[in-house]
Amino acid sequence: MKLVVPNGRRSLMAAAAIGLSAVCVAALAPAQSVASSHREAPLIAGMPALDNTDLYAFVSPDAPNTVTMVANWQPFEEPNGGPNFYPFAEYTAHDINIDNNGDAKPDIIYRWTFTTTYQNTNTFLYNTGPVHSLTDPNLNLRQYYKLQRITKSGTTTLLSKAPVAPSFVGAASMPDYAALSNAAITPYAGGGKSFAGQADDPFFLDLRVFDLLYGGNLSEVGQDTLKGYNVNTIALQVPKSDLALKGNPTRNPVVGIWTTTSRAGISMKTGKPYGKYQQVSRLGMPLVNEVVIPVGHKNEFNATTPDKDAKFLKYVQQPEVPKLIQAIYGIQAPAEPRKDLVEVFLTGVCKACGPVAADLNSQLLNKDVVAKKFAGSEQLRLNMAVPPAASPNRLGVIGGDLAGFPNGRRLADDVVDVTVRAAEGVLLPNHAPAVDTLGDAVDANDHPFRTVFPYVALPNTVAVNQS
Repeated sequence: MKLVVPNGRRSLMAAAAIGLSAVCVAALAPAQSVASSHREAPLIAGMPALDNTDLYAFVSPDAPNTVTMVANWQPFEEPNGGPNFYPFAEYTAHDINIDNNGDAKPDIIYRWTFTTTYQNTNTFLYNTGPVHSLTDPNLNLRQYYKLQRITKSGTTTLLSKAPVAPSFVGAASMPDYAALSNAAITPYAGGGKSFAGQADDPFFLDLRVFDLLYGGNLSEVGQDTLKGYNVNTIALQVPKSDLALKGNPTRNPVVGIWTTTSRAGISMKTGKPYGKYQQVSRLGMPLVNEVVIPVGHKNEFNATTPDKDAKFLKYVQQPEVPKLIQAIYGIQAPAEPRKDLVEVFLTGVCKACGPVAADLNSQLLNKDVVAKKFAGSEQLRLNMAVPPAASPNRLGVIGGDLAGFPNGRRLADDVVDVTVRAAEGVLLPNHAPAVDTLGDAVDANDHPFRTVFPYVALPNTVAVNQS
């Protein structure tokens, strides 16, 4: 499908700026979280291994016939977290969900489930000597995973015992960690690749936003307060046809994506699981549960499937953050109800969806979608027909780069600056001049990203209080 840009580039940029306000609320509200879905709800804050932190989805820059999805778990991994470090949770479904027909239900689920083994249970050590490979006898704790592709037609096991890259203990223990990480990149039949292992947290921002929105006068900016922390990363690269409705990305290029964590009950006596999986964490667009959803409904949002998102409609139509900005900085909040936010937040952007007059990333743009079955829901939507940018702009769509956020999300997209400026109407008529420069003065990650799959940077080993 050809991407339609009515009224020129500025029209689409303005449309996206309006819509981005829906997610931008994240950057400014005082809440329990400290980054994109890092400790965003009361219950999940006590279960960090099950907590989705971020989701990214983009057309692969070095393999443009594929899409890469990166999902992170377990926030704020201080590098020196021994002796157990940070294994992936067992008895847990780590899912990336795909909705390609717009009915707010997953048409495809990619599911990772992990198992843990120890070579020697009579030591406290994660590794008993230098580790030179994923099968090195000195690597005491090892993890493996099964990767399944689940559809209405059945379940296909893509990988049955794929290796996980271990936590980075340090240079003495793992003198060539890059080799260990690369060894965990596992291809499978059909042209896909999977990776699971530790990585530097790719999200970058100044978290002092919670001190009265950067000190009440924007004096507190410029410090990347996620610098030095790691996360557990799952990455998947698949042909576009694996995601598209009817396997046809030309006719049906738009997909919606979200991640979930689901876990069975665990017996305190045997340590074994029992009962059915229960969803405990959910993430689509960044920064939603933190500040769009009020604290009394955060746990409920984490347990809710997208087809039930109508119950959260009023929090999109009447967002809290613009009111806070008005109270602290005197910038007038836009009039409510926010129909523009409903379009981007719950339907994706298309001319038939609402007041934002642009065709960008709604599943309704797919030619084989049955419109009467379409349902609004919160998802990260990606138009796979938009090619990777030759010169990516960190501001994504509002910077004139249609391959960036909120059309999917790349690792280097500056979500905070985009959403802060968009929330305050940077491309709307007669906006305050100060809006053009709003941001947290943190414009890039503290480490460069890899140029090939899985793209994330290698994990940190320097203590956070030294980095």
